[in-house]
Amino acid sequence: MGIEGKTSNQRARGLERAFDILDLIRRENRAMRPNEIARLMGAPRSSVYELVHLLLDMNVLENNGGDGQVFLGSRLYFLGRAYNDKIDLYRRIENILNSIVEETCETAQFCKLENNKYTVALMKEGSRPFRISANLGELVPVPSTASGRLLVGHLSDQEIIDFLDKDDFLLPNGETISPDTFIAEVRKATLDGHYTFDSIVDTFTHCFAVPVKDTKSVCIATLCLVTPRDDGHRNKEAYLTSLKTAATQLEAHLNTSF
Repeated sequence: MGIEGKTSNQRARGLERAFDILDLIRRENRAMRPNEIARLMGAPRSSVYELVHLLLDMNVLENNGGDGQVFLGSRLYFLGRAYNDKIDLYRRIENILNSIVEETCETAQFCKLENNKYTVALMKEGSRPFRISANLGELVPVPSTASGRLLVGHLSDQEIIDFLDKDDFLLPNGETISPDTFIAEVRKATLDGHYTFDSIVDTFTHCFAVPVKDTKSVCIATLCLVTPRDDGHRNKEAYLTSLKTAATQLEAHLNTSF
């Protein structure tokens, strides 16, 4: 390989590592020192320090406090706003979430997979005095969520096992769900066209999820409601009807870019 090819590969690795830094800070959701970033990434400290300083100069990262910690910078915010403004689909999703909230008074979410984790991509809080919310973009193990039972429904049993990390089956309440139990719930949810359960994360809430499918009937996202537990049980059928109607409307506008 010539010098030009080696230089090109080095630049590609540097760009990939820069995005790895951003992904790590996003996943940890806290300011971090460069030496901690290097340790968690298993990367050379010298290259991480160099990239961090470059990202600081570009406002992609910002200093956070006086002890050398950095966090995501303002440039990312403006890039995200530009992307969001450009993509008409997200405006349609926001309108649909608003309609669900108006109809149910509950917190509505648009959720999807990011690699092998679940995330809330968009959310509209309910209009009740008791507010329920979630951290947008937080990466959560699939088995901990109602949506997870739908988002992996197109995979075979073995593909599901291979897709998820072993630690994903350890639930936030300290219990462990067996892969067989999870797969059985996936198959039933896919057949029913929805999944509901009392939240594993919050003892006061009940979660609803319905699939949003592409043209090949693969679930590529979900519409969800997060409700007070008693209200969720009492209004189960009405809430599912609202979500499924909204999902049908959304599917008319979706492409397979998720």
